[in-house]
Amino acid sequence: MYKNCIKRLLDIVLSLLGMVILAPLFFVVFIAIKIDDPGPAFFKHKRVGLHKRYFHLYKFRSMKVSAPDLPTHLMEHADQYVTRVGAFLRRTSIDELPQLWNILKGDMSIVGPRPALWSQEDLIAERDKVGANDVRPGLTGWAQINGRDELEISQKVRFDAEYIQKMSFWFDCKCFFGSILPVLRSDGVAEGGKEDLTEQNREKVTK
Repeated sequence: MYKNCIKRLLDIVLSLLGMVILAPLFFVVFIAIKIDDPGPAFFKHKRVGLHKRYFHLYKFRSMKVSAPDLPTHLMEHADQYVTRVGAFLRRTSIDELPQLWNILKGDMSIVGPRPALWSQEDLIAERDKVGANDVRPGLTGWAQINGRDELEISQKVRFDAEYIQKMSFWFDCKCFFGSILPVLRSDGVAEGGKEDLTEQNREKVTK
C-alpha cells in the first residue's frame, strides 16, 4: 500500500508544498546566477529513471557558461569553472532543489536511489541485480546519508538494495531527516566527482 500509493501521494503533496514555500529562494538564486555569470539559470541532463526510462533532471547551473565541454573530473583545475554562486549552491545542495519539479512530474521520488547518469552502464547493470532500477530514483536516499559522492559503485548498490528491502514510511523519514545534517556539513561532496558533468555537456547529452 505504501510503496504503490501512499509514497507517490506524499511525493506530490510535499514537492508542491516545497515549491510554493521555496519560491522566494528560487527567485533569489535565479537572479544571483544571472548576475554572477550571465546565461541560463537552470540546466537539464539525461538520467535513468523508473524501469530504466530516461528523463531530464533539472538543477541550478553552478558552472560558468565558458566551461569546456568535458566531464568535470577530466578537467585540469575544474574548480576554476565553478562560479562563486555555484560553489555555494553545490556546498549547500541548493542546486538540487529544481528536482522538486521532477518529483511532482513523477520522474523521481523524495527518497530513493540517486538517479544514475545515462552513461553509467556499470552502475545501472549492478542496480539491475538488486531491483534498484525498478523504483523511482530519489532526491535523497539511504546512500546519501552514508557517504554520498565518496561511495564506490559496489557500496552504493549495497545501500540501494538495503533501502529497497526496508522501504517504508518510517524508513523514508529516517533517510529524509538523516540527510539534513550531512547536507549542512557538506559531508561526502566530492568536487569533480564521478557523476559530475559540466553544464554544457549535460545540455549536449539531452539532445
